[in-house]
Amino acid sequence: MSLVIRALANAFRDLIRLKIAWIIIWPVLIATFFWLLIGYMFGDAFAQLTQQALGEWLQNVEPNWVATSLQSLLHVMMLVLLIIVTTLLITAIFVMPALINLVAKRNYPELERMHGGDVIGSVINALLASGIFILIWIVTLPLWTLGAGLLVPFAAVAFMNQQLFRYDALSEHASKQEIKTICAENRYSLWSLGLLTGFVQFVPILNFLAPIFTALAFIHFGLEHLKRLRSGNEQNSIAE
Repeated sequence: MSLVIRALANAFRDLIRLKIAWIIIWPVLIATFFWLLIGYMFGDAFAQLTQQALGEWLQNVEPNWVATSLQSLLHVMMLVLLIIVTTLLITAIFVMPALINLVAKRNYPELERMHGGDVIGSVINALLASGIFILIWIVTLPLWTLGAGLLVPFAAVAFMNQQLFRYDALSEHASKQEIKTICAENRYSLWSLGLLTGFVQFVPILNFLAPIFTALAFIHFGLEHLKRLRSGNEQNSIAE
């Protein structure tokens, strides 16, 4: 857990550097513009779809303005969720190389790059993570009527973060076997880091910084573990 906290602290330190200000802004701008455009073009169709899906439940809500407000709130939540997920995907696929170079150059210059991952693997991993993330939301929709749905966003985001960024954080420097080893040995720590960074995504204003903050945290966490893994292997080799 100490490495999780250290990764969060290092990510916050890197986040306030002006050098990465533009890296923070452009994925959010693109994702926001894209979904606002989609909402403008297909907003009426989406409203009808949600009304049909929740129609019977909303009809039992009185007075009418409460039902209307709940439907509007659902639309806003879905918009914010789509923007966050899209920004995470853009960050993982397009922004991670720049962030990895920034972190590695300053904090881990001695780490050899083994290139265990590649762009194709990153894209496949991103599609898998986002697909399961969306499936979690769809399958757990009935829980919202029971009140247990409040736990769904945190569990879903924790999964999304750790699944999406653990591979990309290590893809430049680690070998394929090192990626498997680190992910297998630190499963619970990765989930903890995914959950803690996920909390930021639900804080207004700060949620715009969350994707880059999450990426930085996973880079620090992954590279620190890689450094320790290789150091341990070297010591074992010397001892033998």
